[in-house]
Amino acid sequence: MPLVATKDKRYTASMRDQAPQQYFGLDIGSSTVRCVIGMIESPETGVLSVIGQGSAPNTGMRKGVVVRVDEVIEAVNQALTEAERVSGVHVSAATVNINGPQVLGLNSRGVIAISAANREITADDRLRVEEAATIVKLPPNREIIQVFAKNYRLDGQSSIKDPVGMQGVRLEVDTHIVTAATPTLRNLDLVLEKSRVEANHHTVSSLAAAEAVLSRQQKESGTVLLDIGAGTTNMVVLEEGEVQHVAVLPVGGINITNDLAIGLKTDLDVAELVKIQHGGLMKYAKTGPLSVVVNKNRHEFDGADVHMIIEARVEELLEYVDKELKKIQRSRKLPGGVVLVGGTANLPGLADFAKEKLELAARVGKLQPLAGLMDTVQNPEYASATGLMILDMLLGPRVADYEDGKRVTDMANLVNNFMGRFKRSR
Repeated sequence: MPLVATKDKRYTASMRDQAPQQYFGLDIGSSTVRCVIGMIESPETGVLSVIGQGSAPNTGMRKGVVVRVDEVIEAVNQALTEAERVSGVHVSAATVNINGPQVLGLNSRGVIAISAANREITADDRLRVEEAATIVKLPPNREIIQVFAKNYRLDGQSSIKDPVGMQGVRLEVDTHIVTAATPTLRNLDLVLEKSRVEANHHTVSSLAAAEAVLSRQQKESGTVLLDIGAGTTNMVVLEEGEVQHVAVLPVGGINITNDLAIGLKTDLDVAELVKIQHGGLMKYAKTGPLSVVVNKNRHEFDGADVHMIIEARVEELLEYVDKELKKIQRSRKLPGGVVLVGGTANLPGLADFAKEKLELAARVGKLQPLAGLMDTVQNPEYASATGLMILDMLLGPRVADYEDGKRVTDMANLVNNFMGRFKRSR
């Protein structure tokens, strides 16, 4: 799974030899910045342990895009400081999410000829064909941030997962390429630079969350994951273990709050409290009079009005999701169903409502088994940050970051042990 990454020059092999390697996930969300820190307890067992987490409100972003740099920097610093205080570890580099409606996915195909005398496919050939797939015409203000190889074809034989070692003349690959607006990336890099944090890797929020909550079986059978945040909803479709589609929808939990404020003719802070305390769908919807207290003032509303407003906005969101599924002919055709994460996934009855509207099995995602401060990241809103931390370990530093081959071998052993434990636990 190739990702565009920047090299963290602050970590050296000598520093890694002094203490166990730590891994960092930084989720810069529209309303909250979250940081999760983990480490491998033992190279032999491969048990990944959460050793710290921090969060801070973020008022400097709109729908995943930086609009006030200073406020985002302050939120990042607060989240990092809290995570560092809990873990006792300094954060100087992390795997960071990319968000916003400017994130788009497109399909592409690469084709190369095998010129070796024995016609055997090598790792270099696989890399060449994937690079060939990235030769696409993009606007000057867009950049490729991730390339996912979905399947390979060799001399007409399709559905090949890894062609290395096989023999043939013509090698093709179908890929899904994720792009982002250049200004969005540059502004995010500016925030990280001023926060004195380097990006080990960039990835979309939904892919990180999928790494944290989806089982191997779900990735193989076909599952859509929805990371419903405050300003956006990140979705990713995985099938046969590969990324099939990525999209960012411009609807999130804050839209529900805004609708409540307008429909109930009340302030935003009151509407947010109504959503948190009394929001619900299906059998969880409350009827009759309900009230909230803000600044010692009691506000009363009709539960039927609250339910109608919330249902209308959530139904619109799920219509967006179904449109994306129809683009790839997967509407109502995913055996793994829908997995919901993000802060809005806590809305009572959301899974049942999604099941009815999308006609797919639906559930709120739960994190894979981890050790350490697991209880601090159990909430669905931490799925993305925890997944970013896991990806920080799985992707690892680039080979050039190591001073000798032994360190590369040690990292490979750690990853293999962890993945083996993860598969067994499922």
